[in-house]
Amino acid sequence: MILTIAIIFSLVGLLMLIAPSVLWIITEKWKSSDATEPSSLYTFSTRIGGVVCLVIAAYATYVLFV
Repeated sequence: MILTIAIIFSLVGLLMLIAPSVLWIITEKWKSSDATEPSSLYTFSTRIGGVVCLVIAAYATYVLFV
């Protein structure tokens, strides 16, 4: 169970870190009629969230194997 959670957090974290615009298209673009791209604040905060997800995944993996 912990390994599954770690894998999910890793995948989501990598997506948030590498391609925050994909998440913006899925979750935020439809909310605005004139939205063309995510703001720099959205990109920055999404990447920080990706790092947090990766840290959680690394910790879960550490707890599982140690």
